[in-house]
Amino acid sequence: MHSPTSSDTDRSAVAGIDPQFDLDNRRTTSISPLLSPALLRQEHPMSVAVAKTVAQGRAETVDILEGRDDRLLVVVGPCSVHDPAAALDYARRLAEHTEPLRDRLHIVMRVYFEKPRTTLGWKGLINDPDLDGSFAVNKGLRLARQLLLDISALGLPVGCEFLDPITPQFIADTVTWGSIGARTAASQVHRQLCSALSMPVGIKNSTEGDVGVAVDATKAAASGHVFAGINADGLAALLTTSGNPDCHVILRGGSAGPNFDSGAVADTLGRLRTAGLPERVIIDASHGNSGKDHVRQAAVVGELAERIGAGERGVTGLMLESFLAQGRQELTLGKADELRYGQSITDACMDWATTAELLDRLADAVTRRRLVAVDAGDDLAR
Repeated sequence: MHSPTSSDTDRSAVAGIDPQFDLDNRRTTSISPLLSPALLRQEHPMSVAVAKTVAQGRAETVDILEGRDDRLLVVVGPCSVHDPAAALDYARRLAEHTEPLRDRLHIVMRVYFEKPRTTLGWKGLINDPDLDGSFAVNKGLRLARQLLLDISALGLPVGCEFLDPITPQFIADTVTWGSIGARTAASQVHRQLCSALSMPVGIKNSTEGDVGVAVDATKAAASGHVFAGINADGLAALLTTSGNPDCHVILRGGSAGPNFDSGAVADTLGRLRTAGLPERVIIDASHGNSGKDHVRQAAVVGELAERIGAGERGVTGLMLESFLAQGRQELTLGKADELRYGQSITDACMDWATTAELLDRLADAVTRRRLVAVDAGDDLAR
């Protein structure tokens, strides 16, 4: 049986409740104020240039998803951001390298701040920006928004995974492309959230490899919903949405093995067709498709590049986990100064040199696909 602690007693005393009858705070040890989305956006405002980058990035992404643009969508970047300086360093290299590839690739930098955990672990920059278990969430939100603005100021669109349903109110206006992870694809809360988001959102198949979950989520997100959330002032609100028609499926493999082969892609397209949804698929070259081996990502990309170059159109885009240094390192809370610069503390990533080579290879694949289209008399060929 629970014995009231001093914190229980203090809270109950303020509320005028006998501690033994305080039925709300049996396991909550503290409640701290969270800044409002409106205040954060005022502190870190969006410039006109950044707004143009986001708006153009979203429009181009939708054109690719709808088949009006034959470029390849490539979402590339660290598994998660733990060091804003290193992330911005990576962004500068990515923006410079991909400028000559813009006619064939639509590059979106992966800038993930929230990490779903199977059991326990560091939950991301927003949740614990000091990497020491202090959970300075207000600081994390400020760091995250400013980094998104800084990267977008380079003319580079950004992509984020949305995990906590409240977080988008703080940063979603800066995001070109969103994603829902394998662990939350079946969540009604996240499907409702997708229906409200103003950008295209990719939804992954389950960790087991169930593609039907992602197809169902895509259909649910395309419909309108009514659900509880917060408004820009941080107040509880009832949100009514019209649905998001730009959601799409991401194949990321699963415990049963990879699912980026042409048969798996064709099967997914068939499922989408049966569900009355647009036929478009993104391939995640990491996770189950690479057996969680960052080195194998290159082989996955290589196979997809060959298929795309031969004329395959079922694959609309790819996701790559990449950072400045290859591999990963363990985080010891409170010892962030001992971490190697530019190396992931979550999933292992490819290094920058390998990433640059693969982006060039994908751009070349689009060039070859266009030649195939010309020979076939395809109207989309340029």
